[in-house]
Amino acid sequence: MKNLILLVVSLVATTVFAQNPASTSADSTLNLPKSIFKNVSPRTYSNKGKFYLHWGYNFSSYAKSDLRLYGKGYDFTLQNVVAHDRPTPLSSTYIDISRLSIPQFNFHFGYFIKDNYSISLGWDHMKYVLDVPQTVKMTGTIEPSISEPAIDASAYGGTYYNADFTINPDFLTFEHTDGFNYASVEVERYDDAWHAKKGNMYLALETGLGAGLIVPRTDVRLLGVGQNNFWNVAGYGISAKAGAKLFFNTHLFFQGSLKTGWTNLSNIRTTGRNNIDKAQQKISYLENYWVLGYIF
Repeated sequence: MKNLILLVVSLVATTVFAQNPASTSADSTLNLPKSIFKNVSPRTYSNKGKFYLHWGYNFSSYAKSDLRLYGKGYDFTLQNVVAHDRPTPLSSTYIDISRLSIPQFNFHFGYFIKDNYSISLGWDHMKYVLDVPQTVKMTGTIEPSISEPAIDASAYGGTYYNADFTINPDFLTFEHTDGFNYASVEVERYDDAWHAKKGNMYLALETGLGAGLIVPRTDVRLLGVGQNNFWNVAGYGISAKAGAKLFFNTHLFFQGSLKTGWTNLSNIRTTGRNNIDKAQQKISYLENYWVLGYIF
């Protein structure tokens, strides 16, 4: 996962910050930018000054991460925990207007500041589910009675140092399923790669960098106590992406992309006793998403 993240970041950084001299196009008044694939663009229109939006769905995978849970009477870290996403099975949910936000979705609204650069606001609704059961290393302490009001933790009380520990459902369930939300500002660059001989259809490579807030709705049960918490700004993240956009005409496009990101969640809600029980986690992810968009 780390090597893949470095590869994608390197590709994005090389492309986003590449030289961008102007060149002659089919309509010289447009001053369309040079692509890294083509010296001259045959397009007869520019996207500069236009807005766009897109909507679609994603699949995500997560690197192993350390999960720290702490509060009155306990402070322990579960090391290198494994988690997966939870895509909604293919069904009418994906086309039911009243239920579109249930699957893992992506929404972005953007503006072309140049023909080949845009800035966008986005909401990536991913889902993160801790695998249970699983055996991990655990370090920390658990007293016989924890939190307030008291929760009986005598079955797990003790001091742990890099000890093997099996996470069972009666001890912990932990999910960002409503979800693992990334609210971001992103900058994108486009490079024309292919043009149809007739019409306005063309293919462009998109690369981009982003940063934003992580706003999860976390569902936790610690020793049977917890709740599906309300949305909470739990931390921040940065991201890089690379993909391709197929423009069918001057308005409609279809896009497939890979995004990699790193997040730091320092304020995760757990049992619902928000001033007492908390969690912290740093999550790296790889997201594959497919969207349909419109330029206007």
